[in-house]
Amino acid sequence: MNIEQIYTGCLAQGAYYITSKGEAAIIDPLREIKPYIERAEKDGVKIKYIFETHFHADFVSGHVDLAKATGAKIIYGPTAEPEFDCIIAEDGQEFKVGDVTFKVLHTPGHTMESSSYLLKDENGKDTALFSGDTLFIGDVGRPDLAQKAAHLTQEQLAATLFHSLRDKVMTLADDVLVYPAHGAGSACGKNMSKETVSTIGAQKMTNYALRADMSESEFVKEVTDGLLPPPNYFPMNVALNKKGYENIDDVMERGLKEMNAEEFEAAANETDAVMLDTRNDMYFWKGFIPNSINISLDGQFAPWVGTLIPDVKQQLLLITEPGKEEESVMRLARVGYDNVIGYLKGGFETWKNAGKESDTINRITVNEFEKGFDKDNSVVIDVRKPGEYSSEHVDGALNVPLDYINERLAEFPKDKEFIIHCGGGYRSMTAASILKARGWENFSEVEGGYDSIKGTEVPKTDFACASKSQNAEKE
Repeated sequence: MNIEQIYTGCLAQGAYYITSKGEAAIIDPLREIKPYIERAEKDGVKIKYIFETHFHADFVSGHVDLAKATGAKIIYGPTAEPEFDCIIAEDGQEFKVGDVTFKVLHTPGHTMESSSYLLKDENGKDTALFSGDTLFIGDVGRPDLAQKAAHLTQEQLAATLFHSLRDKVMTLADDVLVYPAHGAGSACGKNMSKETVSTIGAQKMTNYALRADMSESEFVKEVTDGLLPPPNYFPMNVALNKKGYENIDDVMERGLKEMNAEEFEAAANETDAVMLDTRNDMYFWKGFIPNSINISLDGQFAPWVGTLIPDVKQQLLLITEPGKEEESVMRLARVGYDNVIGYLKGGFETWKNAGKESDTINRITVNEFEKGFDKDNSVVIDVRKPGEYSSEHVDGALNVPLDYINERLAEFPKDKEFIIHCGGGYRSMTAASILKARGWENFSEVEGGYDSIKGTEVPKTDFACASKSQNAEKE
């Protein structure tokens, strides 16, 4: 038996590849299925089952394409109602893969179909729990995403999750390994560890939601406290995972249509496509196509696209670093953004060399920020998350999280100069590009963000540890 965790950092997502005696199972695969197929061929095994822990909201799974390509059966837990052929398992039902067995544990609460898969080795010993979004390392799944579909409140879902954990998960032996679907940075929980594997025993000792003396009412209160609104694209991803989707090869072929400067400009003018620049902020600020939005690949690219461009059907035109075109299209497709209609061949240099109009961001160094800061007159807008801001910020700064910039544009003044920053520069450059596209010119952006500002003499509030519900996240 072999267990391999395939972790994708930009989505903070864990898929799993398990083999035994010539057969394989894949749990929660990403949309690009070629790596799984190639790995199985290399290992000389046949993919027998694709286990889905639930209808994912934050990414499009590869289950449909992988089943078509391999003949593997898709497995969901009880109450799931997908619109394609699969096996809806009963609670406790077992599936053999080689010499090992997967037992379905129906663990509703995050969603009502949520199920965990308990792996038993060739001797029948409980070995590992693939817990999906039911149990994370340091946290549990948020109970507010499935309210509408389940016709339940988040409190009722949380109570359901409490019993799933107590009755199904915490009864397992302490040495059983825990393999969750997500880690730190995912919007599917609020206090996830950077660790991506643990044990039942360790989680009983360290996970706030698994305290032995915790009552149901205490669990409900703590799990629902401080939940931030989920990204707008989540329901659309659930629908794609439930109904099926366009073949990934077709999506890639369409998205990788190369355009010269004239063709790109014509496409931008003749369609409603958003121009998305995926370059690093250190390049973007020096020159970019007017009205393009910067969301860099060098961070949580797909979740930020889903947050700031809420319609997965939106047409997109890409400007990337040369050689990053395929990665950009694939990472968009992972979260259901299938309507990339082409990219600028050669990137921004092609645009510049064609003599086309370009724009820049007024990026200032932290020393320039410190030198020019006036406590009584400087207007500073902090685009970090509320938990980051509340833990420590520039004295007098206004907090407008990047997540809500489209709804709170009116809070950015047009009649006076202002300065924006985030934690390290990623989010503030995205904010700067949005402001520029909406007509703002009267601002500067701080290179290095608060990570650099905190080492200066600029007045700051006293540090207070961020709450578990609003921890800072990777840019």
